[in-house]
Amino acid sequence: MQDENIFKISEMADTEIKDVPTLNILLCYLLYKINRPVETEHLYDITVGEGLVNFFYYQDSIDYLIKNELIKIETDENNTEFFVLLAKGIACAQNLKKYAPKAYRDKLVLMALRYFTKIKSEKDIIIKYVPLDRGCYIHIRCPDIKNDLMDLKLFAPDIRQAKLIGDRILLNPAGFYGKIIELALSNEETKYDLSDN
Repeated sequence: MQDENIFKISEMADTEIKDVPTLNILLCYLLYKINRPVETEHLYDITVGEGLVNFFYYQDSIDYLIKNELIKIETDENNTEFFVLLAKGIACAQNLKKYAPKAYRDKLVLMALRYFTKIKSEKDIIIKYVPLDRGCYIHIRCPDIKNDLMDLKLFAPDIRQAKLIGDRILLNPAGFYGKIIELALSNEETKYDLSDN
């Protein structure tokens, strides 16, 4: 119940953060709550890509946080860049969070959690949309190390409905796969009454 209330309050927060000092606190807070390095591209998608922050405010905030050693950028062996929260950033998140409205903090964390869930889901299942003359196929694959666990096509009357189905599958790919297997294993031949009654 409390999570529902947090979600409703966070949804009511203004759609765009237009204050760089508040954004500085929010970005530190998010990295603190996530508690791991976050790819630079992912942080951009969570904030700017979702319409929560204007690109220019975001860039000003990132520049400030790096310059003042609240965060730093590290690169892994694949040349992927990550934001890492430093000691001053942790102190900012812990001590200054009250200066950023709770609705904004909650909204940003919820957006990040949804984003990371979606990324994980997209690794578990691959969905492609194949347009037809009339309608669209939803091509669903569950890849495994050597072979696909599932390769399935569903028909939808149009691309909008196909994407709606695809989005619903991505909410819980493991659950979708499990229900398909359960249905296949519990499926039985229809029994007919052959008596002369």
